[in-house]
Amino acid sequence: MNHTLELLHNHTSFRSYTSQPLTQEQIDAIFQAANQTSSFSLLQAVSIIRITDPILRKKVRHLSVNQPYVEEAAEFWIFCADFNRNHQIAPEVDIEYIEFLLIGSFDAGLVAQNALTAAESMGLGGVYIGGIRANINELSDVLGLPKYVIPLVGLCIGHPSGNKPELKPRLPQSMVLFENQYQSLDQEKLAIYDETMLKYYENRPTKAPFTVKKVKGWSDHIQDHLQRSIQPQMMDYLNKQGFAKK
Repeated sequence: MNHTLELLHNHTSFRSYTSQPLTQEQIDAIFQAANQTSSFSLLQAVSIIRITDPILRKKVRHLSVNQPYVEEAAEFWIFCADFNRNHQIAPEVDIEYIEFLLIGSFDAGLVAQNALTAAESMGLGGVYIGGIRANINELSDVLGLPKYVIPLVGLCIGHPSGNKPELKPRLPQSMVLFENQYQSLDQEKLAIYDETMLKYYENRPTKAPFTVKKVKGWSDHIQDHLQRSIQPQMMDYLNKQGFAKK
């Protein structure tokens, strides 16, 4: 197995960091890896906001469900779908079609993944923060985001503190990789995976920086998380930013 595969196969999220900052060389290398990510038709509809001001970082932490590592990590980057730049170049083009939102969102995810992989290749750790969308209107105001720009995910990056967390079990290949046609959910395989996740959570540490121990299977986790992830204001926000009107 080569180094790249070994790195990807052993990914895990870190939520505890030392106070050691990243060097400028590391920051530039991570950005260059992210910036070289595949881009739909070279639209490059992604921007990254690096939060360096301590006061602003504290505000962003508060707006991101108050997750402490948002403030503690050496670096915190916010990845945005950005068609504002393209719109300034071609103002006659109607950006309100949902296809543009899909393009920007997909590309931003790719850029964020490359950034984390680059960081991990240097022995750094990180964790994505979807909680930046919890108060997305307020966050957009704090960041001064113009029309056609939306923040999608944050990324903590830093020098890991403590032991590497245990790998979280993923769905088996047979439940994810299909050949030629989509396959319906296999309840027997799901039950086996539920039991695997149950054992994982039973052995998971309870002290910080881990979240509260959840002794449950994956099915229960999905039921709980989908219900509390609903954000009724999201469509209004997207429309305000000029997206998904058509």
